[in-house]
Amino acid sequence: MSDTVFANKVAFVTGATSGIGRACALAFARQGATIACVGRKDEALEEVAEEIRALGSEGLKLKADLANDQAVDYALAQTLTTYGGIDILVNAAGHISSGTIESTSMQARDEMMNINVRAIFRLIQKALPSLIERNGNIVNVSSVTGLRAFPGVLAYCVSKAALDQLTRCSALELAAKGVRVNAVNPGVVVTEIHKRGGMNQEDYAAFLERSKQTHPLGRVGHAEEIADLVLFLASDQASWITGATYSIDGGRAQTCAR
Repeated sequence: MSDTVFANKVAFVTGATSGIGRACALAFARQGATIACVGRKDEALEEVAEEIRALGSEGLKLKADLANDQAVDYALAQTLTTYGGIDILVNAAGHISSGTIESTSMQARDEMMNINVRAIFRLIQKALPSLIERNGNIVNVSSVTGLRAFPGVLAYCVSKAALDQLTRCSALELAAKGVRVNAVNPGVVVTEIHKRGGMNQEDYAAFLERSKQTHPLGRVGHAEEIADLVLFLASDQASWITGATYSIDGGRAQTCAR
């Protein structure tokens, strides 16, 4: 892609302070976009905003807990006031915790559904007037767990399956309005999400090592690889793609759970 592919475009990126969201924010900035960065931590927001500025783009820091409706609405309102609209909505924020149907608490289930589905539902609804006006598009960051069943992360699988269906249904409804909606479905990617979900450093290292065996290409993924696919789906090169859930998982979705 040219480094001006997204010149004069505004990308609203949730989870922009770490992992896939951060990689997406920086990747869009390299391609000339203005970035509205949504995250929960002031220091991390400042760091990513500084990196965006160093790349020659502009970054708006938006501190918001996506579980809070008012915070979601405020972040969108600030973006619309500052930049006049939104061209690309990237829903990269996510939450995971382990648990089976027997052990998962309703609180843990609700936390995953609230961040992984409900917040995205609200963001799409609230951003739609601007996205329709500007012929924008949406890219949701889902997971291989939305496409396949895995033991021990039941509620997370359910939330990502719901996100995939939200992607497909909204794509069908919005196609006539000129708004495309797609999702990316990564396998295991090196981020902080599992550790934030309760996995300690030793267990996480073992998990990454085992993932070399469970992913046919023999390695885990990197956030920058996912960001490259997000950029493609958000670009005019993907102008005839909508309602897709793209596997980017080293072949993980083609295997049986093990």
